[in-house]
Amino acid sequence: MNAAAPTTFALAGPTASGKTAAALAIARACRERGLPQVEIISVDSALVYRGMDIGTAKPSAAELAEVPHHLVDVIEPTAAYSAAAFVTDTRRLIGEVHARGARALLVGGTMLYFKALFDGMDALPAADPAVRLALDDEARAIGWPAMHTRLAAVDPATAARLSPHDAQRIQRALEVWQVSGQPLSGFHTGRFDRATTDRPEFPLLSLEPTDRAWLHARIAQRFEAMLADGRLVEEVQRLRARGDLHPGLPSMRCVGYRQTWEMLDGLWPAAQLAEKGTAATRQLAKRQITWLRGMAQREVIACDAGDPVSAVLARVLPVLEREAP
Repeated sequence: MNAAAPTTFALAGPTASGKTAAALAIARACRERGLPQVEIISVDSALVYRGMDIGTAKPSAAELAEVPHHLVDVIEPTAAYSAAAFVTDTRRLIGEVHARGARALLVGGTMLYFKALFDGMDALPAADPAVRLALDDEARAIGWPAMHTRLAAVDPATAARLSPHDAQRIQRALEVWQVSGQPLSGFHTGRFDRATTDRPEFPLLSLEPTDRAWLHARIAQRFEAMLADGRLVEEVQRLRARGDLHPGLPSMRCVGYRQTWEMLDGLWPAAQLAEKGTAATRQLAKRQITWLRGMAQREVIACDAGDPVSAVLARVLPVLEREAP
């Protein structure tokens, strides 16, 4: 990117840490101060799917209308979206946003996307449906923890950062190994030449809890809200009724959707859905925080102490005001 380009801030954090509220506050503050409009680029592997609103905690229709959002509702849940596609789309979008005289704000919790954007990724092998089907068959026979053990034997670096129950990522890592003969971790070498301007530099603000119990309580409250009045269950029932979706798809493996689908399949009672969904979301948050701690450039803002939104504004607004035309 051009060195004279406006600053693009990135706002990351685990699920339920308050990213959406902070992002909207930035956009509103810019509007109130007469600064260039902020446009949000979603960094979320679940928000890309159409028709998946409740379980993804997608911004409301009013919020989407108030502030321009990108990479939300861009593909059907039958499709897949990759980190490579995210990088391509995001670099294009940032240029388009700046060309309009607006400011881009990256917001989300899919840390692989952030890492790919910041550090680069070598081209990964394309998905192979036959290999994936074979891996799914094997997983049904021996379970994903056993598949995780198998992954650890060929790609210990990737296995170390994955939960033994993270079926989607375990499958992808094993698929890459089988298709290419190389470990997935070997592709994450980064292709940007740090001596050139090709490598994007974005200030990364990270909303992180000082007390995990605070985040766990927020996760439980949010999942209970998703279940209120049967909203999440009804959403998954509508998705199942389409007839073209199945639990092996990346979309249906998203946290909340997978657990609800399994409940509707009768794998366990409906009374356990809140417990199952909350536990899975807590595991997701743990993985997100682990990823963030590996990003040395991040600026941590406590999301459970003081006024985190004001802290974010205090960091972002002076830069945007200084760069305003």
